[in-house]
Amino acid sequence: MARVAKIETTGGPDVIQWHDVTLPAPGKGEVWMRNTVVGLNYIDTYHRSGVYPIDLPSGLGSEAVGVVMAVGEGVADFAPGDRVGTFGPTRGAYATERNVPAAELFALPDWLDDRTAAAILLKGCTAEFLVERCAKVEAGQTVLVHAAAGGVGHILVGWLKHIGATVIASVGSDDKAARTTKAGADHVILHKSEDIAARVREITGGEGVPVVLDGVGGATWAASLASAARRGLIVSYGNAGGVVDGVNLGILARNGSLFVTRPTLFDYYATPDEKRAGLGRVFAMVKSGAITPEIGRTFPLEQAADAHRAVEAGDTSGSTILLT
Repeated sequence: MARVAKIETTGGPDVIQWHDVTLPAPGKGEVWMRNTVVGLNYIDTYHRSGVYPIDLPSGLGSEAVGVVMAVGEGVADFAPGDRVGTFGPTRGAYATERNVPAAELFALPDWLDDRTAAAILLKGCTAEFLVERCAKVEAGQTVLVHAAAGGVGHILVGWLKHIGATVIASVGSDDKAARTTKAGADHVILHKSEDIAARVREITGGEGVPVVLDGVGGATWAASLASAARRGLIVSYGNAGGVVDGVNLGILARNGSLFVTRPTLFDYYATPDEKRAGLGRVFAMVKSGAITPEIGRTFPLEQAADAHRAVEAGDTSGSTILLT
């Protein structure tokens, strides 16, 4: 029997319900995967709450690491005993076992342990596409990173420093500031007590930054606009602080002919070649020590609702993982 999380309706963490499920044999093109560690990502809370509408009932979570138990017809790339990972897009990772499309799996290198893998896969690939293929950050540029102590933010700081960028990090507490400085940030702004844009202008001699990486959304939209340099790029990739809506394009003109994009991971990992190249780059960055995933908190898998509460309350830093 597998233990599987389902939601019948959207809402708060209490809508997450656990069920005993008898898994069928893996079908054509599927792999039976036993999870060892599940990665929690902020997008999971969007699916649960309805910020991102999904068909119901639904499983939750897209990122997991585990072991192949059996393979279905036509699966040639995996065999029982293989260590594998996935970050979707199929949801349902909040489970002890499940059948997964083989096309969504990839082999894990022997040197990468399960906990680190679950903390780095989706977040690392997000950092990769944001920095290298979306914003195309270059050495010498200055980048503002909101929520720099979070799972993606922490990796972004290390990635940006590795390629030679100057990092201005926005965080919410002294403790997070210390950790972000340790991760490599050149300047840290405490957004609860400092004016983000004023500090950015001070740091940059009034110029602003050519790139803003904003995983917060509505709560930082005004600060991102006011922090960007003329013809700068704002990459708005998350809604932790509310959705950015009602955008008047004239605002971009008034703030210096700005560019804005709202990317999603799977538009940058749309083909097997893109996925292979992106994962290879992430694994190389981890192995070299250029990025080091920070596992802030761990929860038993069936305490996923508590983990959602902690993440939404801002009571976590780095990556949060769920242990089966």
